[in-house]
Amino acid sequence: MKYLDIEEARLQTLGARHTAVEIAGQPTLWEETYRLFTRHREELHSFVHKSVSAVPARILLCGAGTSAFIGEALAGLFQKISGIDTRAVATTDIVTHPGFYFSGKNILMISFARSGNSPESVKAVELADALCDTVSHLIISCNPQGQLALRGRQGDSYVFLLPPEADDKSLAMTGSFSAMMLSGLLLANLWAGRECAGQVLRLAGAARAIMDRYREDLKNIAAMDFDRAVFLGSGPAAGIARESHLKLQELTDGAVICKFDSFLGFRHGPKAVVTPRTLLVFFLSSHEYVRPYESDLIDAVNHSEKGIFRIAVTEEERPDIDVDLQIVCGDGSARLEEGFLAIAQVVVAQLLGFFKSLHLGLNPDTPSKSGTITRVVEGVRLYPYQQEATNRSAGYGG
Repeated sequence: MKYLDIEEARLQTLGARHTAVEIAGQPTLWEETYRLFTRHREELHSFVHKSVSAVPARILLCGAGTSAFIGEALAGLFQKISGIDTRAVATTDIVTHPGFYFSGKNILMISFARSGNSPESVKAVELADALCDTVSHLIISCNPQGQLALRGRQGDSYVFLLPPEADDKSLAMTGSFSAMMLSGLLLANLWAGRECAGQVLRLAGAARAIMDRYREDLKNIAAMDFDRAVFLGSGPAAGIARESHLKLQELTDGAVICKFDSFLGFRHGPKAVVTPRTLLVFFLSSHEYVRPYESDLIDAVNHSEKGIFRIAVTEEERPDIDVDLQIVCGDGSARLEEGFLAIAQVVVAQLLGFFKSLHLGLNPDTPSKSGTITRVVEGVRLYPYQQEATNRSAGYGG
């Protein structure tokens, strides 16, 4: 059996089997996630609408690390589709400053978690229960035995568990990230009454196209002598750019230092990081309005330092841009909406990270030689939150 065109026995020897299986299995995992979501659709619809029925309402999209980037990618879409004030907040921010995020509003807190055991994410739920006047919890997780999933079965909560294949065994989150993001995107579309079957099928097809047509290109690019990488995206792809920068950095154990930004934001200082040994990856939007901004930025890069190689990941071929490789993942028929396209685009970063890890002689399943990075974060000490003392010291009154 081969995964990413490498024999399974060879992958086992390389310490890469889990990561390869999890990247390659994503299209099938997404299709199964959609079927599972459809089976629970009515329950989810009832729960979320009841949770935000009181006015004013707010939706918080929460998670730690990679799981937090799901919220960053989806917050704008949630707000646009639902019409409800929506914020993406990392649980690592909530734990230190809960008073910034919990108010008298009626809050629906949606927590994304692979293991459900990250100490900050568990603590954030506890703080929400203690500080919010009204809060409901929707837990989207890959681990039925995680603390969040177990806690979510009590009180005003709903737990949506992804298929078992989503619970990645490798250090770097791949299938777990994309399947949880798809679940969140499907959830947002509940407000529009859309089932999204066609979009999910096109998404799976786009990812298969990337892996089948461009796998060797990405393997060759990973062998280039770059020590920096920059990922750019706007809208939903901004969160994907952030996840991509972490994925390549994690899988190379920090040998490749990565940055992320939006196309417009990159002009405001970060552009200075580009050197002759920098890989540039542009995640292009399927939205016509966004395209001129993307073209202008790429032109600006091309007239200055343009790095060692430039990749554009796009739904359809873009004659208006000049890069070294266009990865075209659409099939030329119906369009992939921005949120679904963004999920497909992350596969490029996953493949780059996987092949660069192998090129550097690392084990992609456990790339951190020193053990600095672990599958579930360790060493986090949590402290009691004393609201009155905190408010006085921060100048909040009281």
